[in-house]
Amino acid sequence: MAEPAWQENLRLRLVERNAKESAYAPIIEQYRRLAQQTKLLKERNASLLRAMGTARANPSSSTVFVPGTADDNNPVRAAYITSLESQISSLRDELATVYKTQGQNAQRLLAMTETLREKEELSRMESENLRKARDEIVSLRRRVDQHNEIMSEKDRTAQILHDEINTLQLELGQIEERNQTLTKDNAKLLQRWLDAKQAEVNKMNEANDFYEDMQSRRQAVMNWRTGSTAGEEGGDARSSQGSGSGNGSGNGEANRNSEPTTTKDGTPSHTEKDLNLTPNG
Repeated sequence: MAEPAWQENLRLRLVERNAKESAYAPIIEQYRRLAQQTKLLKERNASLLRAMGTARANPSSSTVFVPGTADDNNPVRAAYITSLESQISSLRDELATVYKTQGQNAQRLLAMTETLREKEELSRMESENLRKARDEIVSLRRRVDQHNEIMSEKDRTAQILHDEINTLQLELGQIEERNQTLTKDNAKLLQRWLDAKQAEVNKMNEANDFYEDMQSRRQAVMNWRTGSTAGEEGGDARSSQGSGSGNGSGNGEANRNSEPTTTKDGTPSHTEKDLNLTPNG
């Protein structure tokens, strides 16, 4: 699991501070060793000077070291041995310090190696997460572009539909106006048709009344003619008995001329109709 950002910043600042503070650590260590060696040399020189002073004060003692001799009373040799022993002790201490430092460095190296391995693993995980995040970003950007294209297409479609709706509303308004006009025209035409039919009905009624009147008149004329014909036939019969057959042809013509001219269905002929029609008929 990744550390919080503030802890990582704090760690980086501490590492930077330690790097700055330990930048001159080797030089300081060299100066420390040089100072320690200088101190040892000064102490040895001081011992040698004391030994030389003792030798000058006691001329009987030998000041020259001869190998193989076992003179322990030689001050120069004693001072030299003391100096060497102190130097050996110092070198041993320094070697122990170096071993200790080396052990500490080894421990630190192991710790740093483990830390480096953990950091490498963390870096690998972070790299993998970064790669996944980049892939997700690319996918999300692609999806955003697709959504933008879809929204643009929807906006264009909505604009087209809005224009079509406006056009259809205008056409609907025109159609409604036309329907109102046609409704008014239909109402006028219906009223005119009803008026015309009413006039036709009135004319038919008048014609029927006129026809009934003419039928009644014709019936009266027929009745009158029938009565007149019967009277004339009676008189002719009486006259024929007295005058003989010579007058028969003339009476026959008179009878033929006086007979009503009718058609087969009992209606008067065109001549009679023309005589009986009024100017309105």
